[in-house]
Amino acid sequence: MFRNALEPWHLLVVVAVIMLLFGSKKLPEAARGLGKSLRILKAETRALHDDAPTETPTATAAHAPDETASGRLPAGPAPQPD
Repeated sequence: MFRNALEPWHLLVVVAVIMLLFGSKKLPEAARGLGKSLRILKAETRALHDDAPTETPTATAAHAPDETASGRLPAGPAPQPD
């Protein structure tokens, strides 16, 4: 049904319609805006990729809070087993 639906002359018609609708003055501005948007998107995705946390289990254990300082365990001597 859609065999050979998009041929080269179809693309030429689409480009001609776009040129008639938007004019030759607005197309470079639109392309410039699209380029800026893509650069911003690329920079933000790169920043997110660089900021991704890569912690190891030993690194998380080193940052664990001190239980005696939080008041959960008594600060006195450790209880002796019987």
